[in-house]
Amino acid sequence: MSDGATARGSATEREEARKIAEGLEHLSGFGNEHGSEAVPGALPVGRNSPQRAPLGLYAEQLSGSAFTEPRAENRRSWLYRIRPSAAHPAFTRTGNGALRSAPFTQTVPDPNRLRWNPLPDPAEGTDFLAGLWTLGGNGDVTQRSGMAVHLYHADASMRRVFSDADGELLIVPERGGLLLRTEFGLLHVEPGHIALIPRGVRFRVELLDETARGYVCENYGAPFRLPDLGPIGANGLANARDFRAPVAAYEDVEGPVEVVNKFCGNLWAATYDHSPLDVVAWHGNHVPYTYDLRRFNVMGTISYDHPDPSIFTVLTSPSDTPGLAGVDFVVFAPRWLVGEDTFRPPYFHRNVMSEYMGLIEGAYDAKTAGEGGFVPGGGSLHNMMSAHGPDRETFDRASAAELRPQKIDDGLAFMFETRWPVSLTPQAARADHLQQGYDDVWQGLERHFRPLH
Repeated sequence: MSDGATARGSATEREEARKIAEGLEHLSGFGNEHGSEAVPGALPVGRNSPQRAPLGLYAEQLSGSAFTEPRAENRRSWLYRIRPSAAHPAFTRTGNGALRSAPFTQTVPDPNRLRWNPLPDPAEGTDFLAGLWTLGGNGDVTQRSGMAVHLYHADASMRRVFSDADGELLIVPERGGLLLRTEFGLLHVEPGHIALIPRGVRFRVELLDETARGYVCENYGAPFRLPDLGPIGANGLANARDFRAPVAAYEDVEGPVEVVNKFCGNLWAATYDHSPLDVVAWHGNHVPYTYDLRRFNVMGTISYDHPDPSIFTVLTSPSDTPGLAGVDFVVFAPRWLVGEDTFRPPYFHRNVMSEYMGLIEGAYDAKTAGEGGFVPGGGSLHNMMSAHGPDRETFDRASAAELRPQKIDDGLAFMFETRWPVSLTPQAARADHLQQGYDDVWQGLERHFRPLH
């Protein structure tokens, strides 16, 4: 290992990366048929694969769905690159670190309510990939079903390139900004934003601050999409126009570059003689995005009762059962509470879905914050049918509160909600940062029942 400044990346490198990140241009819209070229004339006109692609480039299709899936579900992009992806040596197995994949069979699914403090500080020189730590998940990567919950904590920018053949990656930063260099171009994501990297897309993560920490949902199933709005109508929740896709940008780099591929649950590495981030132009709809969670158009009651949390769905991965998601991504964004004669925090609940909740900033309105509570960077797991809801302190306060209009703007929480139980990894089940006595937050809920006779 070289000296610490080199391992982590110097302050000058971070400052240069931040200047790049803050000056980026983007394409607007989720699910659009985008197109972009970093060099004029690089994108073919009228065909995808001409006999000789412009500027001596190679034409290559990246398919995120089967060729014959319906048009509404079909995901693919055409890339025009300096070298084709096929030009690489053999991959060999490399260490998985703390990254794990489904099926998760090493522990018995746990019906207990569980909560973790934030990940401990990483070892010096830990990049995003090495900093991934798997909490658990469900399904099977080889069957392209289910999901996994990961957390990350890093203090170094990646020098290598990563891609995930097992699923798409929904990155939720909680601390520290990131510059994502992808095959499609560059994206900037800060805490309060999310980034979505599709299955198979190569990328590198550069840190904009000394450390970075956050959450990752690895979705093995159908690609995330915007949920149907039903009776809400044509507008609301996450608006498609607020999602940002990159403009084309490429690296023309000769020399050894380590490329790591996650395939069927394991990491495989190869050393290329060039950077694979060499796409000069592209078009298609299998593309990465970023999204500012504070642009979420929150829907809620203007009369009484707390709506079901499904009203906060940003993205959904549908299953073969209508209305049943393989995984939903839900955000509890700033909002007004105005319900009359209503218990305003989230209600007591048992759910057929399983819920992993994380906190990006501030406090969550159903849980007490502070040391030993639900804090930014931490997370809780309520598997299917486990009883949960506001803790005793929150219940007492909300039951006695004066019901004036109230603005919730001091916290930003989210949830990965999935149709199957989340099985823990052994490292999560035995983690030092697993809180002991989480059940105690519901102790002291008094009996108030008073029969009329």
